[in-house]
Amino acid sequence: MRKWLFMITLSFLMIFTLAACGSSDEGENTSGDTNDSENTSEGSDESGSEYDLVEDGKFTFAASGEFKPFSMTNASGEMTGFDIDVANAVAEELGLEPVQKKQKFASIVEGVKTGRFDAAVASHTITEERAKEVDFSTPYYYSGAQIFTRPDSDIEALEDLEGKEIAVSKGSTYSKFAEEVTDNIKTYDSDVVALQSLAKGRHDAVITDFLTGKEAKGQGLEIEAKKMIERSEQAVAVAKGNDKLLEDINAALDKLREDGTLAEISKEYFGEDITTKPE
Repeated sequence: MRKWLFMITLSFLMIFTLAACGSSDEGENTSGDTNDSENTSEGSDESGSEYDLVEDGKFTFAASGEFKPFSMTNASGEMTGFDIDVANAVAEELGLEPVQKKQKFASIVEGVKTGRFDAAVASHTITEERAKEVDFSTPYYYSGAQIFTRPDSDIEALEDLEGKEIAVSKGSTYSKFAEEVTDNIKTYDSDVVALQSLAKGRHDAVITDFLTGKEAKGQGLEIEAKKMIERSEQAVAVAKGNDKLLEDINAALDKLREDGTLAEISKEYFGEDITTKPE
């Protein structure tokens, strides 16, 4: 009898010991999983989650790829140009990987507003209307609207375009000037295409950025620059509420302006510095 009692007691002790060992192993595994999870979370924070980004660690920006020399599309489908170089330089300052997205100019602001892009680096002029939809950085270059005609035209100023046919790029601010003098307005997806159409004998004039017209004329288009209509400021656009990203983009632009990077990029494309505010 004592022998049986001893064996039963020994069996219970062995079962209890094995259960305790199993519980200890499970506890160690759970602890390990928790640490891994915490480490992953910490890594995510370090990868750029302080910003509200389309993709962590990446600066996803939009441009049209149709606004030479600000953004152009090469044979491989990649965009190059002044805006693209500025966007890449800003991304480097932010410690993020630049990711370019080609989008029709007229829908870029909406894409930023709805979170498809982190920012627009696409030569957007700061306007009250746009500022209701997105937030703007400090200007990264200064330009202005100008009238362009064919060489044989006697048009000189905006008032000379009363009732005439004017071409502008779709979604640009230049249409507001055309609307002051005519209802006969034609729109194109690109300012360059509008200028090419003008040179081929269509329309009476094109209103566009003076730098774009200057570049087009330098590339051989038979067009003439007429009176400047106004000066404007172009800036990076971000979604409202993405305050930290906007703050750091401004800091990046300040640094790039101070160390001469913006001026260097500008001179590469225009032969002059358009990043300093005209006096």
